[in-house]
Formats: sequence, C-alpha cells, structure tokens
Amino acid sequence: MQNFETIKLDVDGKGVARLTLNRPELHNAMNGRLIAEMQIAVAEIESSSNIRVVILSGTGQTFCAGGDLNWMKSNISKTRAQRVEETGELANMLAALNNLSKPLIGRIQGLAYGGGVGMISVCDIAIGVNSATFGLTEVKLGLTPATISPYVVKRIGATNARRNFFNARIFNAEEAQRIGLLTETVEAEKLDEVIEKEVNMILKCAPGAIASTKKLIDYVDTHSAPDNRIYTAANLADAWETEEGKEGIDAFLNKRKANWLN
Repeated sequence: MQNFETIKLDVDGKGVARLTLNRPELHNAMNGRLIAEMQIAVAEIESSSNIRVVILSGTGQTFCAGGDLNWMKSNISKTRAQRVEETGELANMLAALNNLSKPLIGRIQGLAYGGGVGMISVCDIAIGVNSATFGLTEVKLGLTPATISPYVVKRIGATNARRNFFNARIFNAEEAQRIGLLTETVEAEKLDEVIEKEVNMILKCAPGAIASTKKLIDYVDTHSAPDNRIYTAANLADAWETEEGKEGIDAFLNKRKANWLN
C-alpha cells in the first residue's frame, strides 16, 4: 500500500479496507489530486485478494462537501478540452467505485453535498448519522450535476432527482433514507457498531459469489426479461461449478464452516 496525500487506505487482518477522504480542513472537498489518488487506491483494492469489503468515509465532521471551490475556479481559465478531460477523471473515479467487485459500505459521518452525494450513490450500502445534511447544490453555482447524475438518478429516482437537482435545497438524513440515498440512519455513537454488523455479515459469505452477484444485479437492472432469463440461468449454473459453490454446499451438508470463515 502506498502513501497518499488526500486520502487514507488501511486494511485490517480480516480483509476490511477503510478508504477515507482526508482533507478535513476543506471538508474533504474533491480536487484533481484526490480524484487521482482515489483511482489508484481503488485499483489496489480491486487487485488484492485479501480485501473482502470496503468502508468509504471521511476524516472529521464532514463526509464530503463536493468539489473544492479553488479547484473548480481553476477550470475557468482552462480550455474546453482540459475541462472535459478533468471531468472525465471524476467520471472514471465514480465508475471505479461503482464497479468494485467487493461490497462498498458508505460510512456517512457528516454532511455531503454535490459530488459527495455522488460518492454515496455508488455505495452498495450507505449508513449515515441522523444529524447529517445533504444537498445537490450545483445549480446555485450556475453549473449542473452532470458527472454524478447517472448514479444519483439511479439511486434516488428521476422524480426525487428533479426536485433536488433544480432547487439546490438542503435535506436531512431522514429524507435521505426515505428517497433511497441512505440505507439506514443511526445515532452518531452507534454508527460504527451498525457498520461492523454489516461487515461481519458480509464476511460470512463467499467473496467470489458476492462479486458475481454484484455483476448479476447490474446486468438484470439493465437488460430485458428474455436476456435476463438466459444470463441468470448461466450465472447459477456457473456458480455450481466454482470451488466456492462446491465448498459451500459441502460445508452446509456436513455441518462445518466453509473455508472462507476460517
């Protein structure tokens, strides 16, 4: 694992990676370096067979306040091609997080605006403190939530996106859970306890089967019923032929722990 300037990446002995935005003095706002370092870290996580689950969080009281205003201001003097390239890097970062084969749990310990909401939207599970606030504030700056929109719209639906994209309103954690941005809201002192329960449940399951299931969800959500019948039949047939599938069934029948639990 390499050292980073704007993020932290730590992995414990159970295979739990903690990926932490680390610009607390700037409310973990994103700039070009953070976006680049996140892509490097996600590639390391993806390539490691020891990592089973990832927790995404922020240092300090804020999860992520969106884009760093000084970084955004620098775009004014750039060419259109340079701005498109930089926006492409943000899109690449979000895609990398979204496409992780390991479960991604968002630990939302504070407010999230703009791109921070985008990062929550690519989490498989997002658990937030009930005091957190959220907002999609781009239009207040005369901009649009373009890069994050595929993930946010898919997460909260077009109806909720229309309301929140158009008026830059700030909404609370209760509403964030109701519209699907958060999976669960908890008191701040219970946040890590609840996340640990989620992690422990995941660690009891076969990592290869989880990775295959993440692909399964994405496929069936974007394909027709006839395509899904073909894909799902093949997916399950393939699962029976994996070492995990054989091990899991044998462990169940013989009332022993599967090898991924040892």
